[in-house]
Amino acid sequence: RYALFYNHLKNIEENEGGLDKFSESYKTFGVNQLVDGGIYCREWAPGAEAVFLAGDFNGWNPFSHPYKKLEYGKWELFIPPGEDGCPPVPHGSKLKVVIRAQNGDLLYRISPWARYVVRDEDKVNYDWVHWNPPQSYIHKHPSPKRLKSLRIYESHVGIASPEGKVASYKNFTYNVLPRIKDLGYNCVQLMAIMEHAYYASFGYQVTSFFAASSRYGTPDDLKEMIDVAHSMGITVLLDVVHSHASKNSEDGLNKFDGTDYCFFHSGPKGTHQLWDSRLFDYANWEVLRFLLSNLRMWIEDYRFDGFRFDGVTSMLYHHHGIGTGFSGDYNEYFGLHVDEDALCYLMLANHMIKFLYPECITIAEDVSGMPALCRPVAEGGGGFDYRLAMAIPDKWIQIIKELKDEDWNMGNIVHTLTNRRYEEKYIAYAESHDQALVGDKTLAFRLMDAEMYTNMSVLSPLTPVIDRGIQLHKMIRLITHALGGESYLNFMGNEFGHPEWLDFPRRGNNESYHYARRQFNLTEDHLLRYRFLNAFDRDMNKLEERFGWLASPPAYVSEKHESNKVIAFERAGLIFIFNFHPFQSYVDYRVVIFKYKILLDSDAAEYGGHQRLDHSTEYFSEEYPHNYRPNSLMV
Repeated sequence: RYALFYNHLKNIEENEGGLDKFSESYKTFGVNQLVDGGIYCREWAPGAEAVFLAGDFNGWNPFSHPYKKLEYGKWELFIPPGEDGCPPVPHGSKLKVVIRAQNGDLLYRISPWARYVVRDEDKVNYDWVHWNPPQSYIHKHPSPKRLKSLRIYESHVGIASPEGKVASYKNFTYNVLPRIKDLGYNCVQLMAIMEHAYYASFGYQVTSFFAASSRYGTPDDLKEMIDVAHSMGITVLLDVVHSHASKNSEDGLNKFDGTDYCFFHSGPKGTHQLWDSRLFDYANWEVLRFLLSNLRMWIEDYRFDGFRFDGVTSMLYHHHGIGTGFSGDYNEYFGLHVDEDALCYLMLANHMIKFLYPECITIAEDVSGMPALCRPVAEGGGGFDYRLAMAIPDKWIQIIKELKDEDWNMGNIVHTLTNRRYEEKYIAYAESHDQALVGDKTLAFRLMDAEMYTNMSVLSPLTPVIDRGIQLHKMIRLITHALGGESYLNFMGNEFGHPEWLDFPRRGNNESYHYARRQFNLTEDHLLRYRFLNAFDRDMNKLEERFGWLASPPAYVSEKHESNKVIAFERAGLIFIFNFHPFQSYVDYRVVIFKYKILLDSDAAEYGGHQRLDHSTEYFSEEYPHNYRPNSLMV
């Protein structure tokens, strides 16, 4: 694998002047404004017989501005400035690349490199709009330094409002970012930013890879949002989708030049059976140029601080993970079923990012557990900084769904939370956007279900269902945060047990926005119990910020007692003790500890607990051996 990567790198050095220049192609491909006022255009359309540029600027004459054919399927066009020196293609004007296909048909396409596309309300397809404002947004604040402890708030701009509508970048900037900062998260991971024609795809059916979604606002609005986040010390990651692309051809990459092999594999190999989308040909030189340039554009133009790569498992294997289970046997990770070209692309992407932007962070969404995916490329690894610990949310769902409280297995919980390769960093999470989607349930909804509609008011009795749900919601999140990895992630709204599910407007729900929103207002109502969960999540993050357990070595688990349902472990100089027993509290319970003072208590009144512990006392241990340690005390 390293040899394949090195061979690609060597070829790029010899033929393209290096990875730096190769990945800068976004500055020359598409339609670009020159310093002298002229326009330079370049496209890659290997299956085209002829290429033209049409738009508002030439009265939509499809033949007046032909491209010149170059080597290797490239085409270029230069349009000089007007006599008055003004750009020949004004800012805000609509454009199309006109392709004469091999069968003679004229195809009106959006450039794969388009920076801004919009859809009028009365239209189905998107239009390409030339974005070249007289004055672009100028970033005022530097990017934060690389974080040691990463506390990620997974977010979607469009649903980040209690109102039933598509929310804006401006709303996120001024209403949501202060909330994220207050909750103690130091990183926001943005979903659905790359333009996608179908809103209900959650941003995972990308149509324009270089365009920030216009449904939330302009590119400058997004730049301002990221700049304001940086001013708050918040790192901003982009959920990047390079694993597949939308099948749309009118406003997507599919059949750009009239063939099915431009950018993608030809035939069945180029289609994902489950996602009904197109699959990139990572062995193609121009595909590598396109994808690497895409990453660089998001970093340089918008100042993103890194990426969460979606669908990495689909990329790594020719079977795309469909109908395949992973047990951890190394035969599952090495063999002809592995797509070495895709893996090599990921290595190139991580190498480029680390070489040009050492502070940037990359995350792999991989469910398979590919070994060394999060080790440096120089070691033959994939080069990612973190991978998502995707087994953890599945474990919590399985426990809550299938087991009685008295049957919870402490050893199994600890094993799931600690089962990770040494020196490969994992992002732990109890739930993400996957569990919030319609058809699934969040932890809060699984724990409290219909009673969330009737008994979340402090004026109503604290029923056993709500009491159990609130306490377990806090405990599950804290033990996942403290024991499960080297970073922590939460999907927006889940921190306070957001009621109901997430469902985007579509035909099946009469295009309703009722479930495509986040009801942050629930935490501001002091008569509702959601504020307890919100306060606990905030203080949990603040405590990690103070002690840094995510950046500390893995925890030492001193106890996982099955009959008592107690788990105890040490990390970052703190002792974490959990009592998961459904009805048994303990007095004088011996644990391994030297001395202690309570720093965070899920049973505290401000978190909706029963306030059964005294926080003012400091306790000291005795020389009483317990669980292979010389000192212990009774708690």
